Amino acid sequence: MHMPPDAASNDILKRESATVLLWARLAPERWPLPLNKLPQGTALVGGAVRDGLLNRLSATPDLDLVVPQNALGLTRRLAQELNGTCVVLDADRDMARLVLGEWTVDLSRREGADLNADLQRRDYTVNAIALPLHPRGIVVDPSGGLEDLQRMTLRAIQEQNLIDDPLRLLRGLRFMAEQNLSLDPEAATWIHRHRHRLPEVAPERILSELQRLVCGAWAAAVIPELQRLDLLAPWQSSDPIPWDLPDTGADADFSQEERQLAWPLLRLTHLVSEEGLKQLRSSRRLAHRTRQLRHWLRCWREQINEAERLQLQSDLEEDLPAFILTLPQTDRITWLRRWRDPEDKLFHPRTPLNGRMLQEQLGLVPGPSLGVLIDHLRLEYAFGRIVDQDDALQSARHWLTKNRSML
Repeated sequence: MHMPPDAASNDILKRESATVLLWARLAPERWPLPLNKLPQGTALVGGAVRDGLLNRLSATPDLDLVVPQNALGLTRRLAQELNGTCVVLDADRDMARLVLGEWTVDLSRREGADLNADLQRRDYTVNAIALPLHPRGIVVDPSGGLEDLQRMTLRAIQEQNLIDDPLRLLRGLRFMAEQNLSLDPEAATWIHRHRHRLPEVAPERILSELQRLVCGAWAAAVIPELQRLDLLAPWQSSDPIPWDLPDTGADADFSQEERQLAWPLLRLTHLVSEEGLKQLRSSRRLAHRTRQLRHWLRCWREQINEAERLQLQSDLEEDLPAFILTLPQTDRITWLRRWRDPEDKLFHPRTPLNGRMLQEQLGLVPGPSLGVLIDHLRLEYAFGRIVDQDDALQSARHWLTKNRSML
């Protein structure tokens, strides 16, 4: 599943060489947080260290700092001095977030007697590598994370660490989807063994991890592993949608933007039931989008009447790429071409005359019949039987003549 890291070098196996790489790639001189404002014993940990070693840093990487004590007080002081914002993440565990423009810096109090002890409490070895910032030091790697990064392997530090925060069970799969890592067999055993603990976690945290997972560049390779480990069983339906996710080759004709629209929604709809999303406290909008997609995936057949087809297009207009992924290739190409055309009246349904115009032109009054007439005009417009407003008025008059009993 995995490929060598972007660092493409054995240098990251040596702490001294890894340190040089990190200082060059992280370039802390461009951070909005001057290092001299940090207390002695501060270290950078977590994702920025990992991504720096893999040469996958974003322009404004999220920074996770460990400080010897009083992380919340330090964050508040820095926010005031640097015109930033302090967000309390966990007052009991002394964790806070410093927001400086587009940058976020999470600060937490060190756990244990020293940095080594703190790192040994973390989830996976690739996330348990630190770079001392003040004073400036060399990479600290007590659990062999550098070697695991070189092998692109996700290895848990110890079983108890996963139990301490069961979200780590799912987070490991998210790391795999984002970083192209392979799961160590022992870690897989531990994750499967303790999968029943995941529902102990706040549902919002679970959904957040899952949403990041389905967006991952390597999510397609990770989802079978996720299903094999049975991590999402509490949120899956006993009556699942009777289809498998399409192969990644199904998106060959999609743009990158269209892939980003289509895959996450389709994967989430496949993995979690409507009731499961409710249990995970999904937003109403996300629940509605997955509900509509799930409905049409169940109901779709090539021969549906015009009203059903228009309803499909109306329900899924914004999310149609997710549905298109499931179609045969020839249909995918045609549907995608039409969806890209904002003037296509079926793929972007609209009415040629709104209710106000119909009332003004035809002397109609608000009521159920007006809504039925608008739906009729919308259908006629979508299938090309009326082409402009004059046609629409003529069609409306004809419809009114035929349906006087409704008025």
